[in-house]
Amino acid sequence: MLAAPADTEDFGAELATELAAGDVVILDGPLGAGKTVLARGIARGLGAQGAVTSPTYVIARVHPAGGRRPDGGAATAMVHVDAYRLGDGPGALDQLDALDLDTDLDDSVVVVEWGAGLAERLADHHVVVRLRRDPDTDVRTAEWERHTGSA
Repeated sequence: MLAAPADTEDFGAELATELAAGDVVILDGPLGAGKTVLARGIARGLGAQGAVTSPTYVIARVHPAGGRRPDGGAATAMVHVDAYRLGDGPGALDQLDALDLDTDLDDSVVVVEWGAGLAERLADHHVVVRLRRDPDTDVRTAEWERHTGSA
């Protein structure tokens, strides 16, 4: 359970220890579930620089990172994407492809908000984090799983 935003951010920093360059992380959850706060925690855990805010209007932001993962995989950046404005129609995949995110995958961790059903196609493997918020208590829950397969 994630009772406060700081808990969500701490969870993101902890999750970052499981990530390496080349990972795509898809943050799934409704509005207000804590996706951007979680992205902020992942950035902190990766040693990324700069303020992490929702990239809704710019669609993607690159945050240089200096962290080295325990497995030795260095991520030189965290690319933070908000796919909300891309929609879910037939042109959404073309719009995502136009961002050329796959060129960043070798050296970066790519974190995508609102990317479920779309961003999985960026890499052979990805991590999905599902965030939920209890409307009565504002307490969040998070579960994550790593998927491997074909892009």
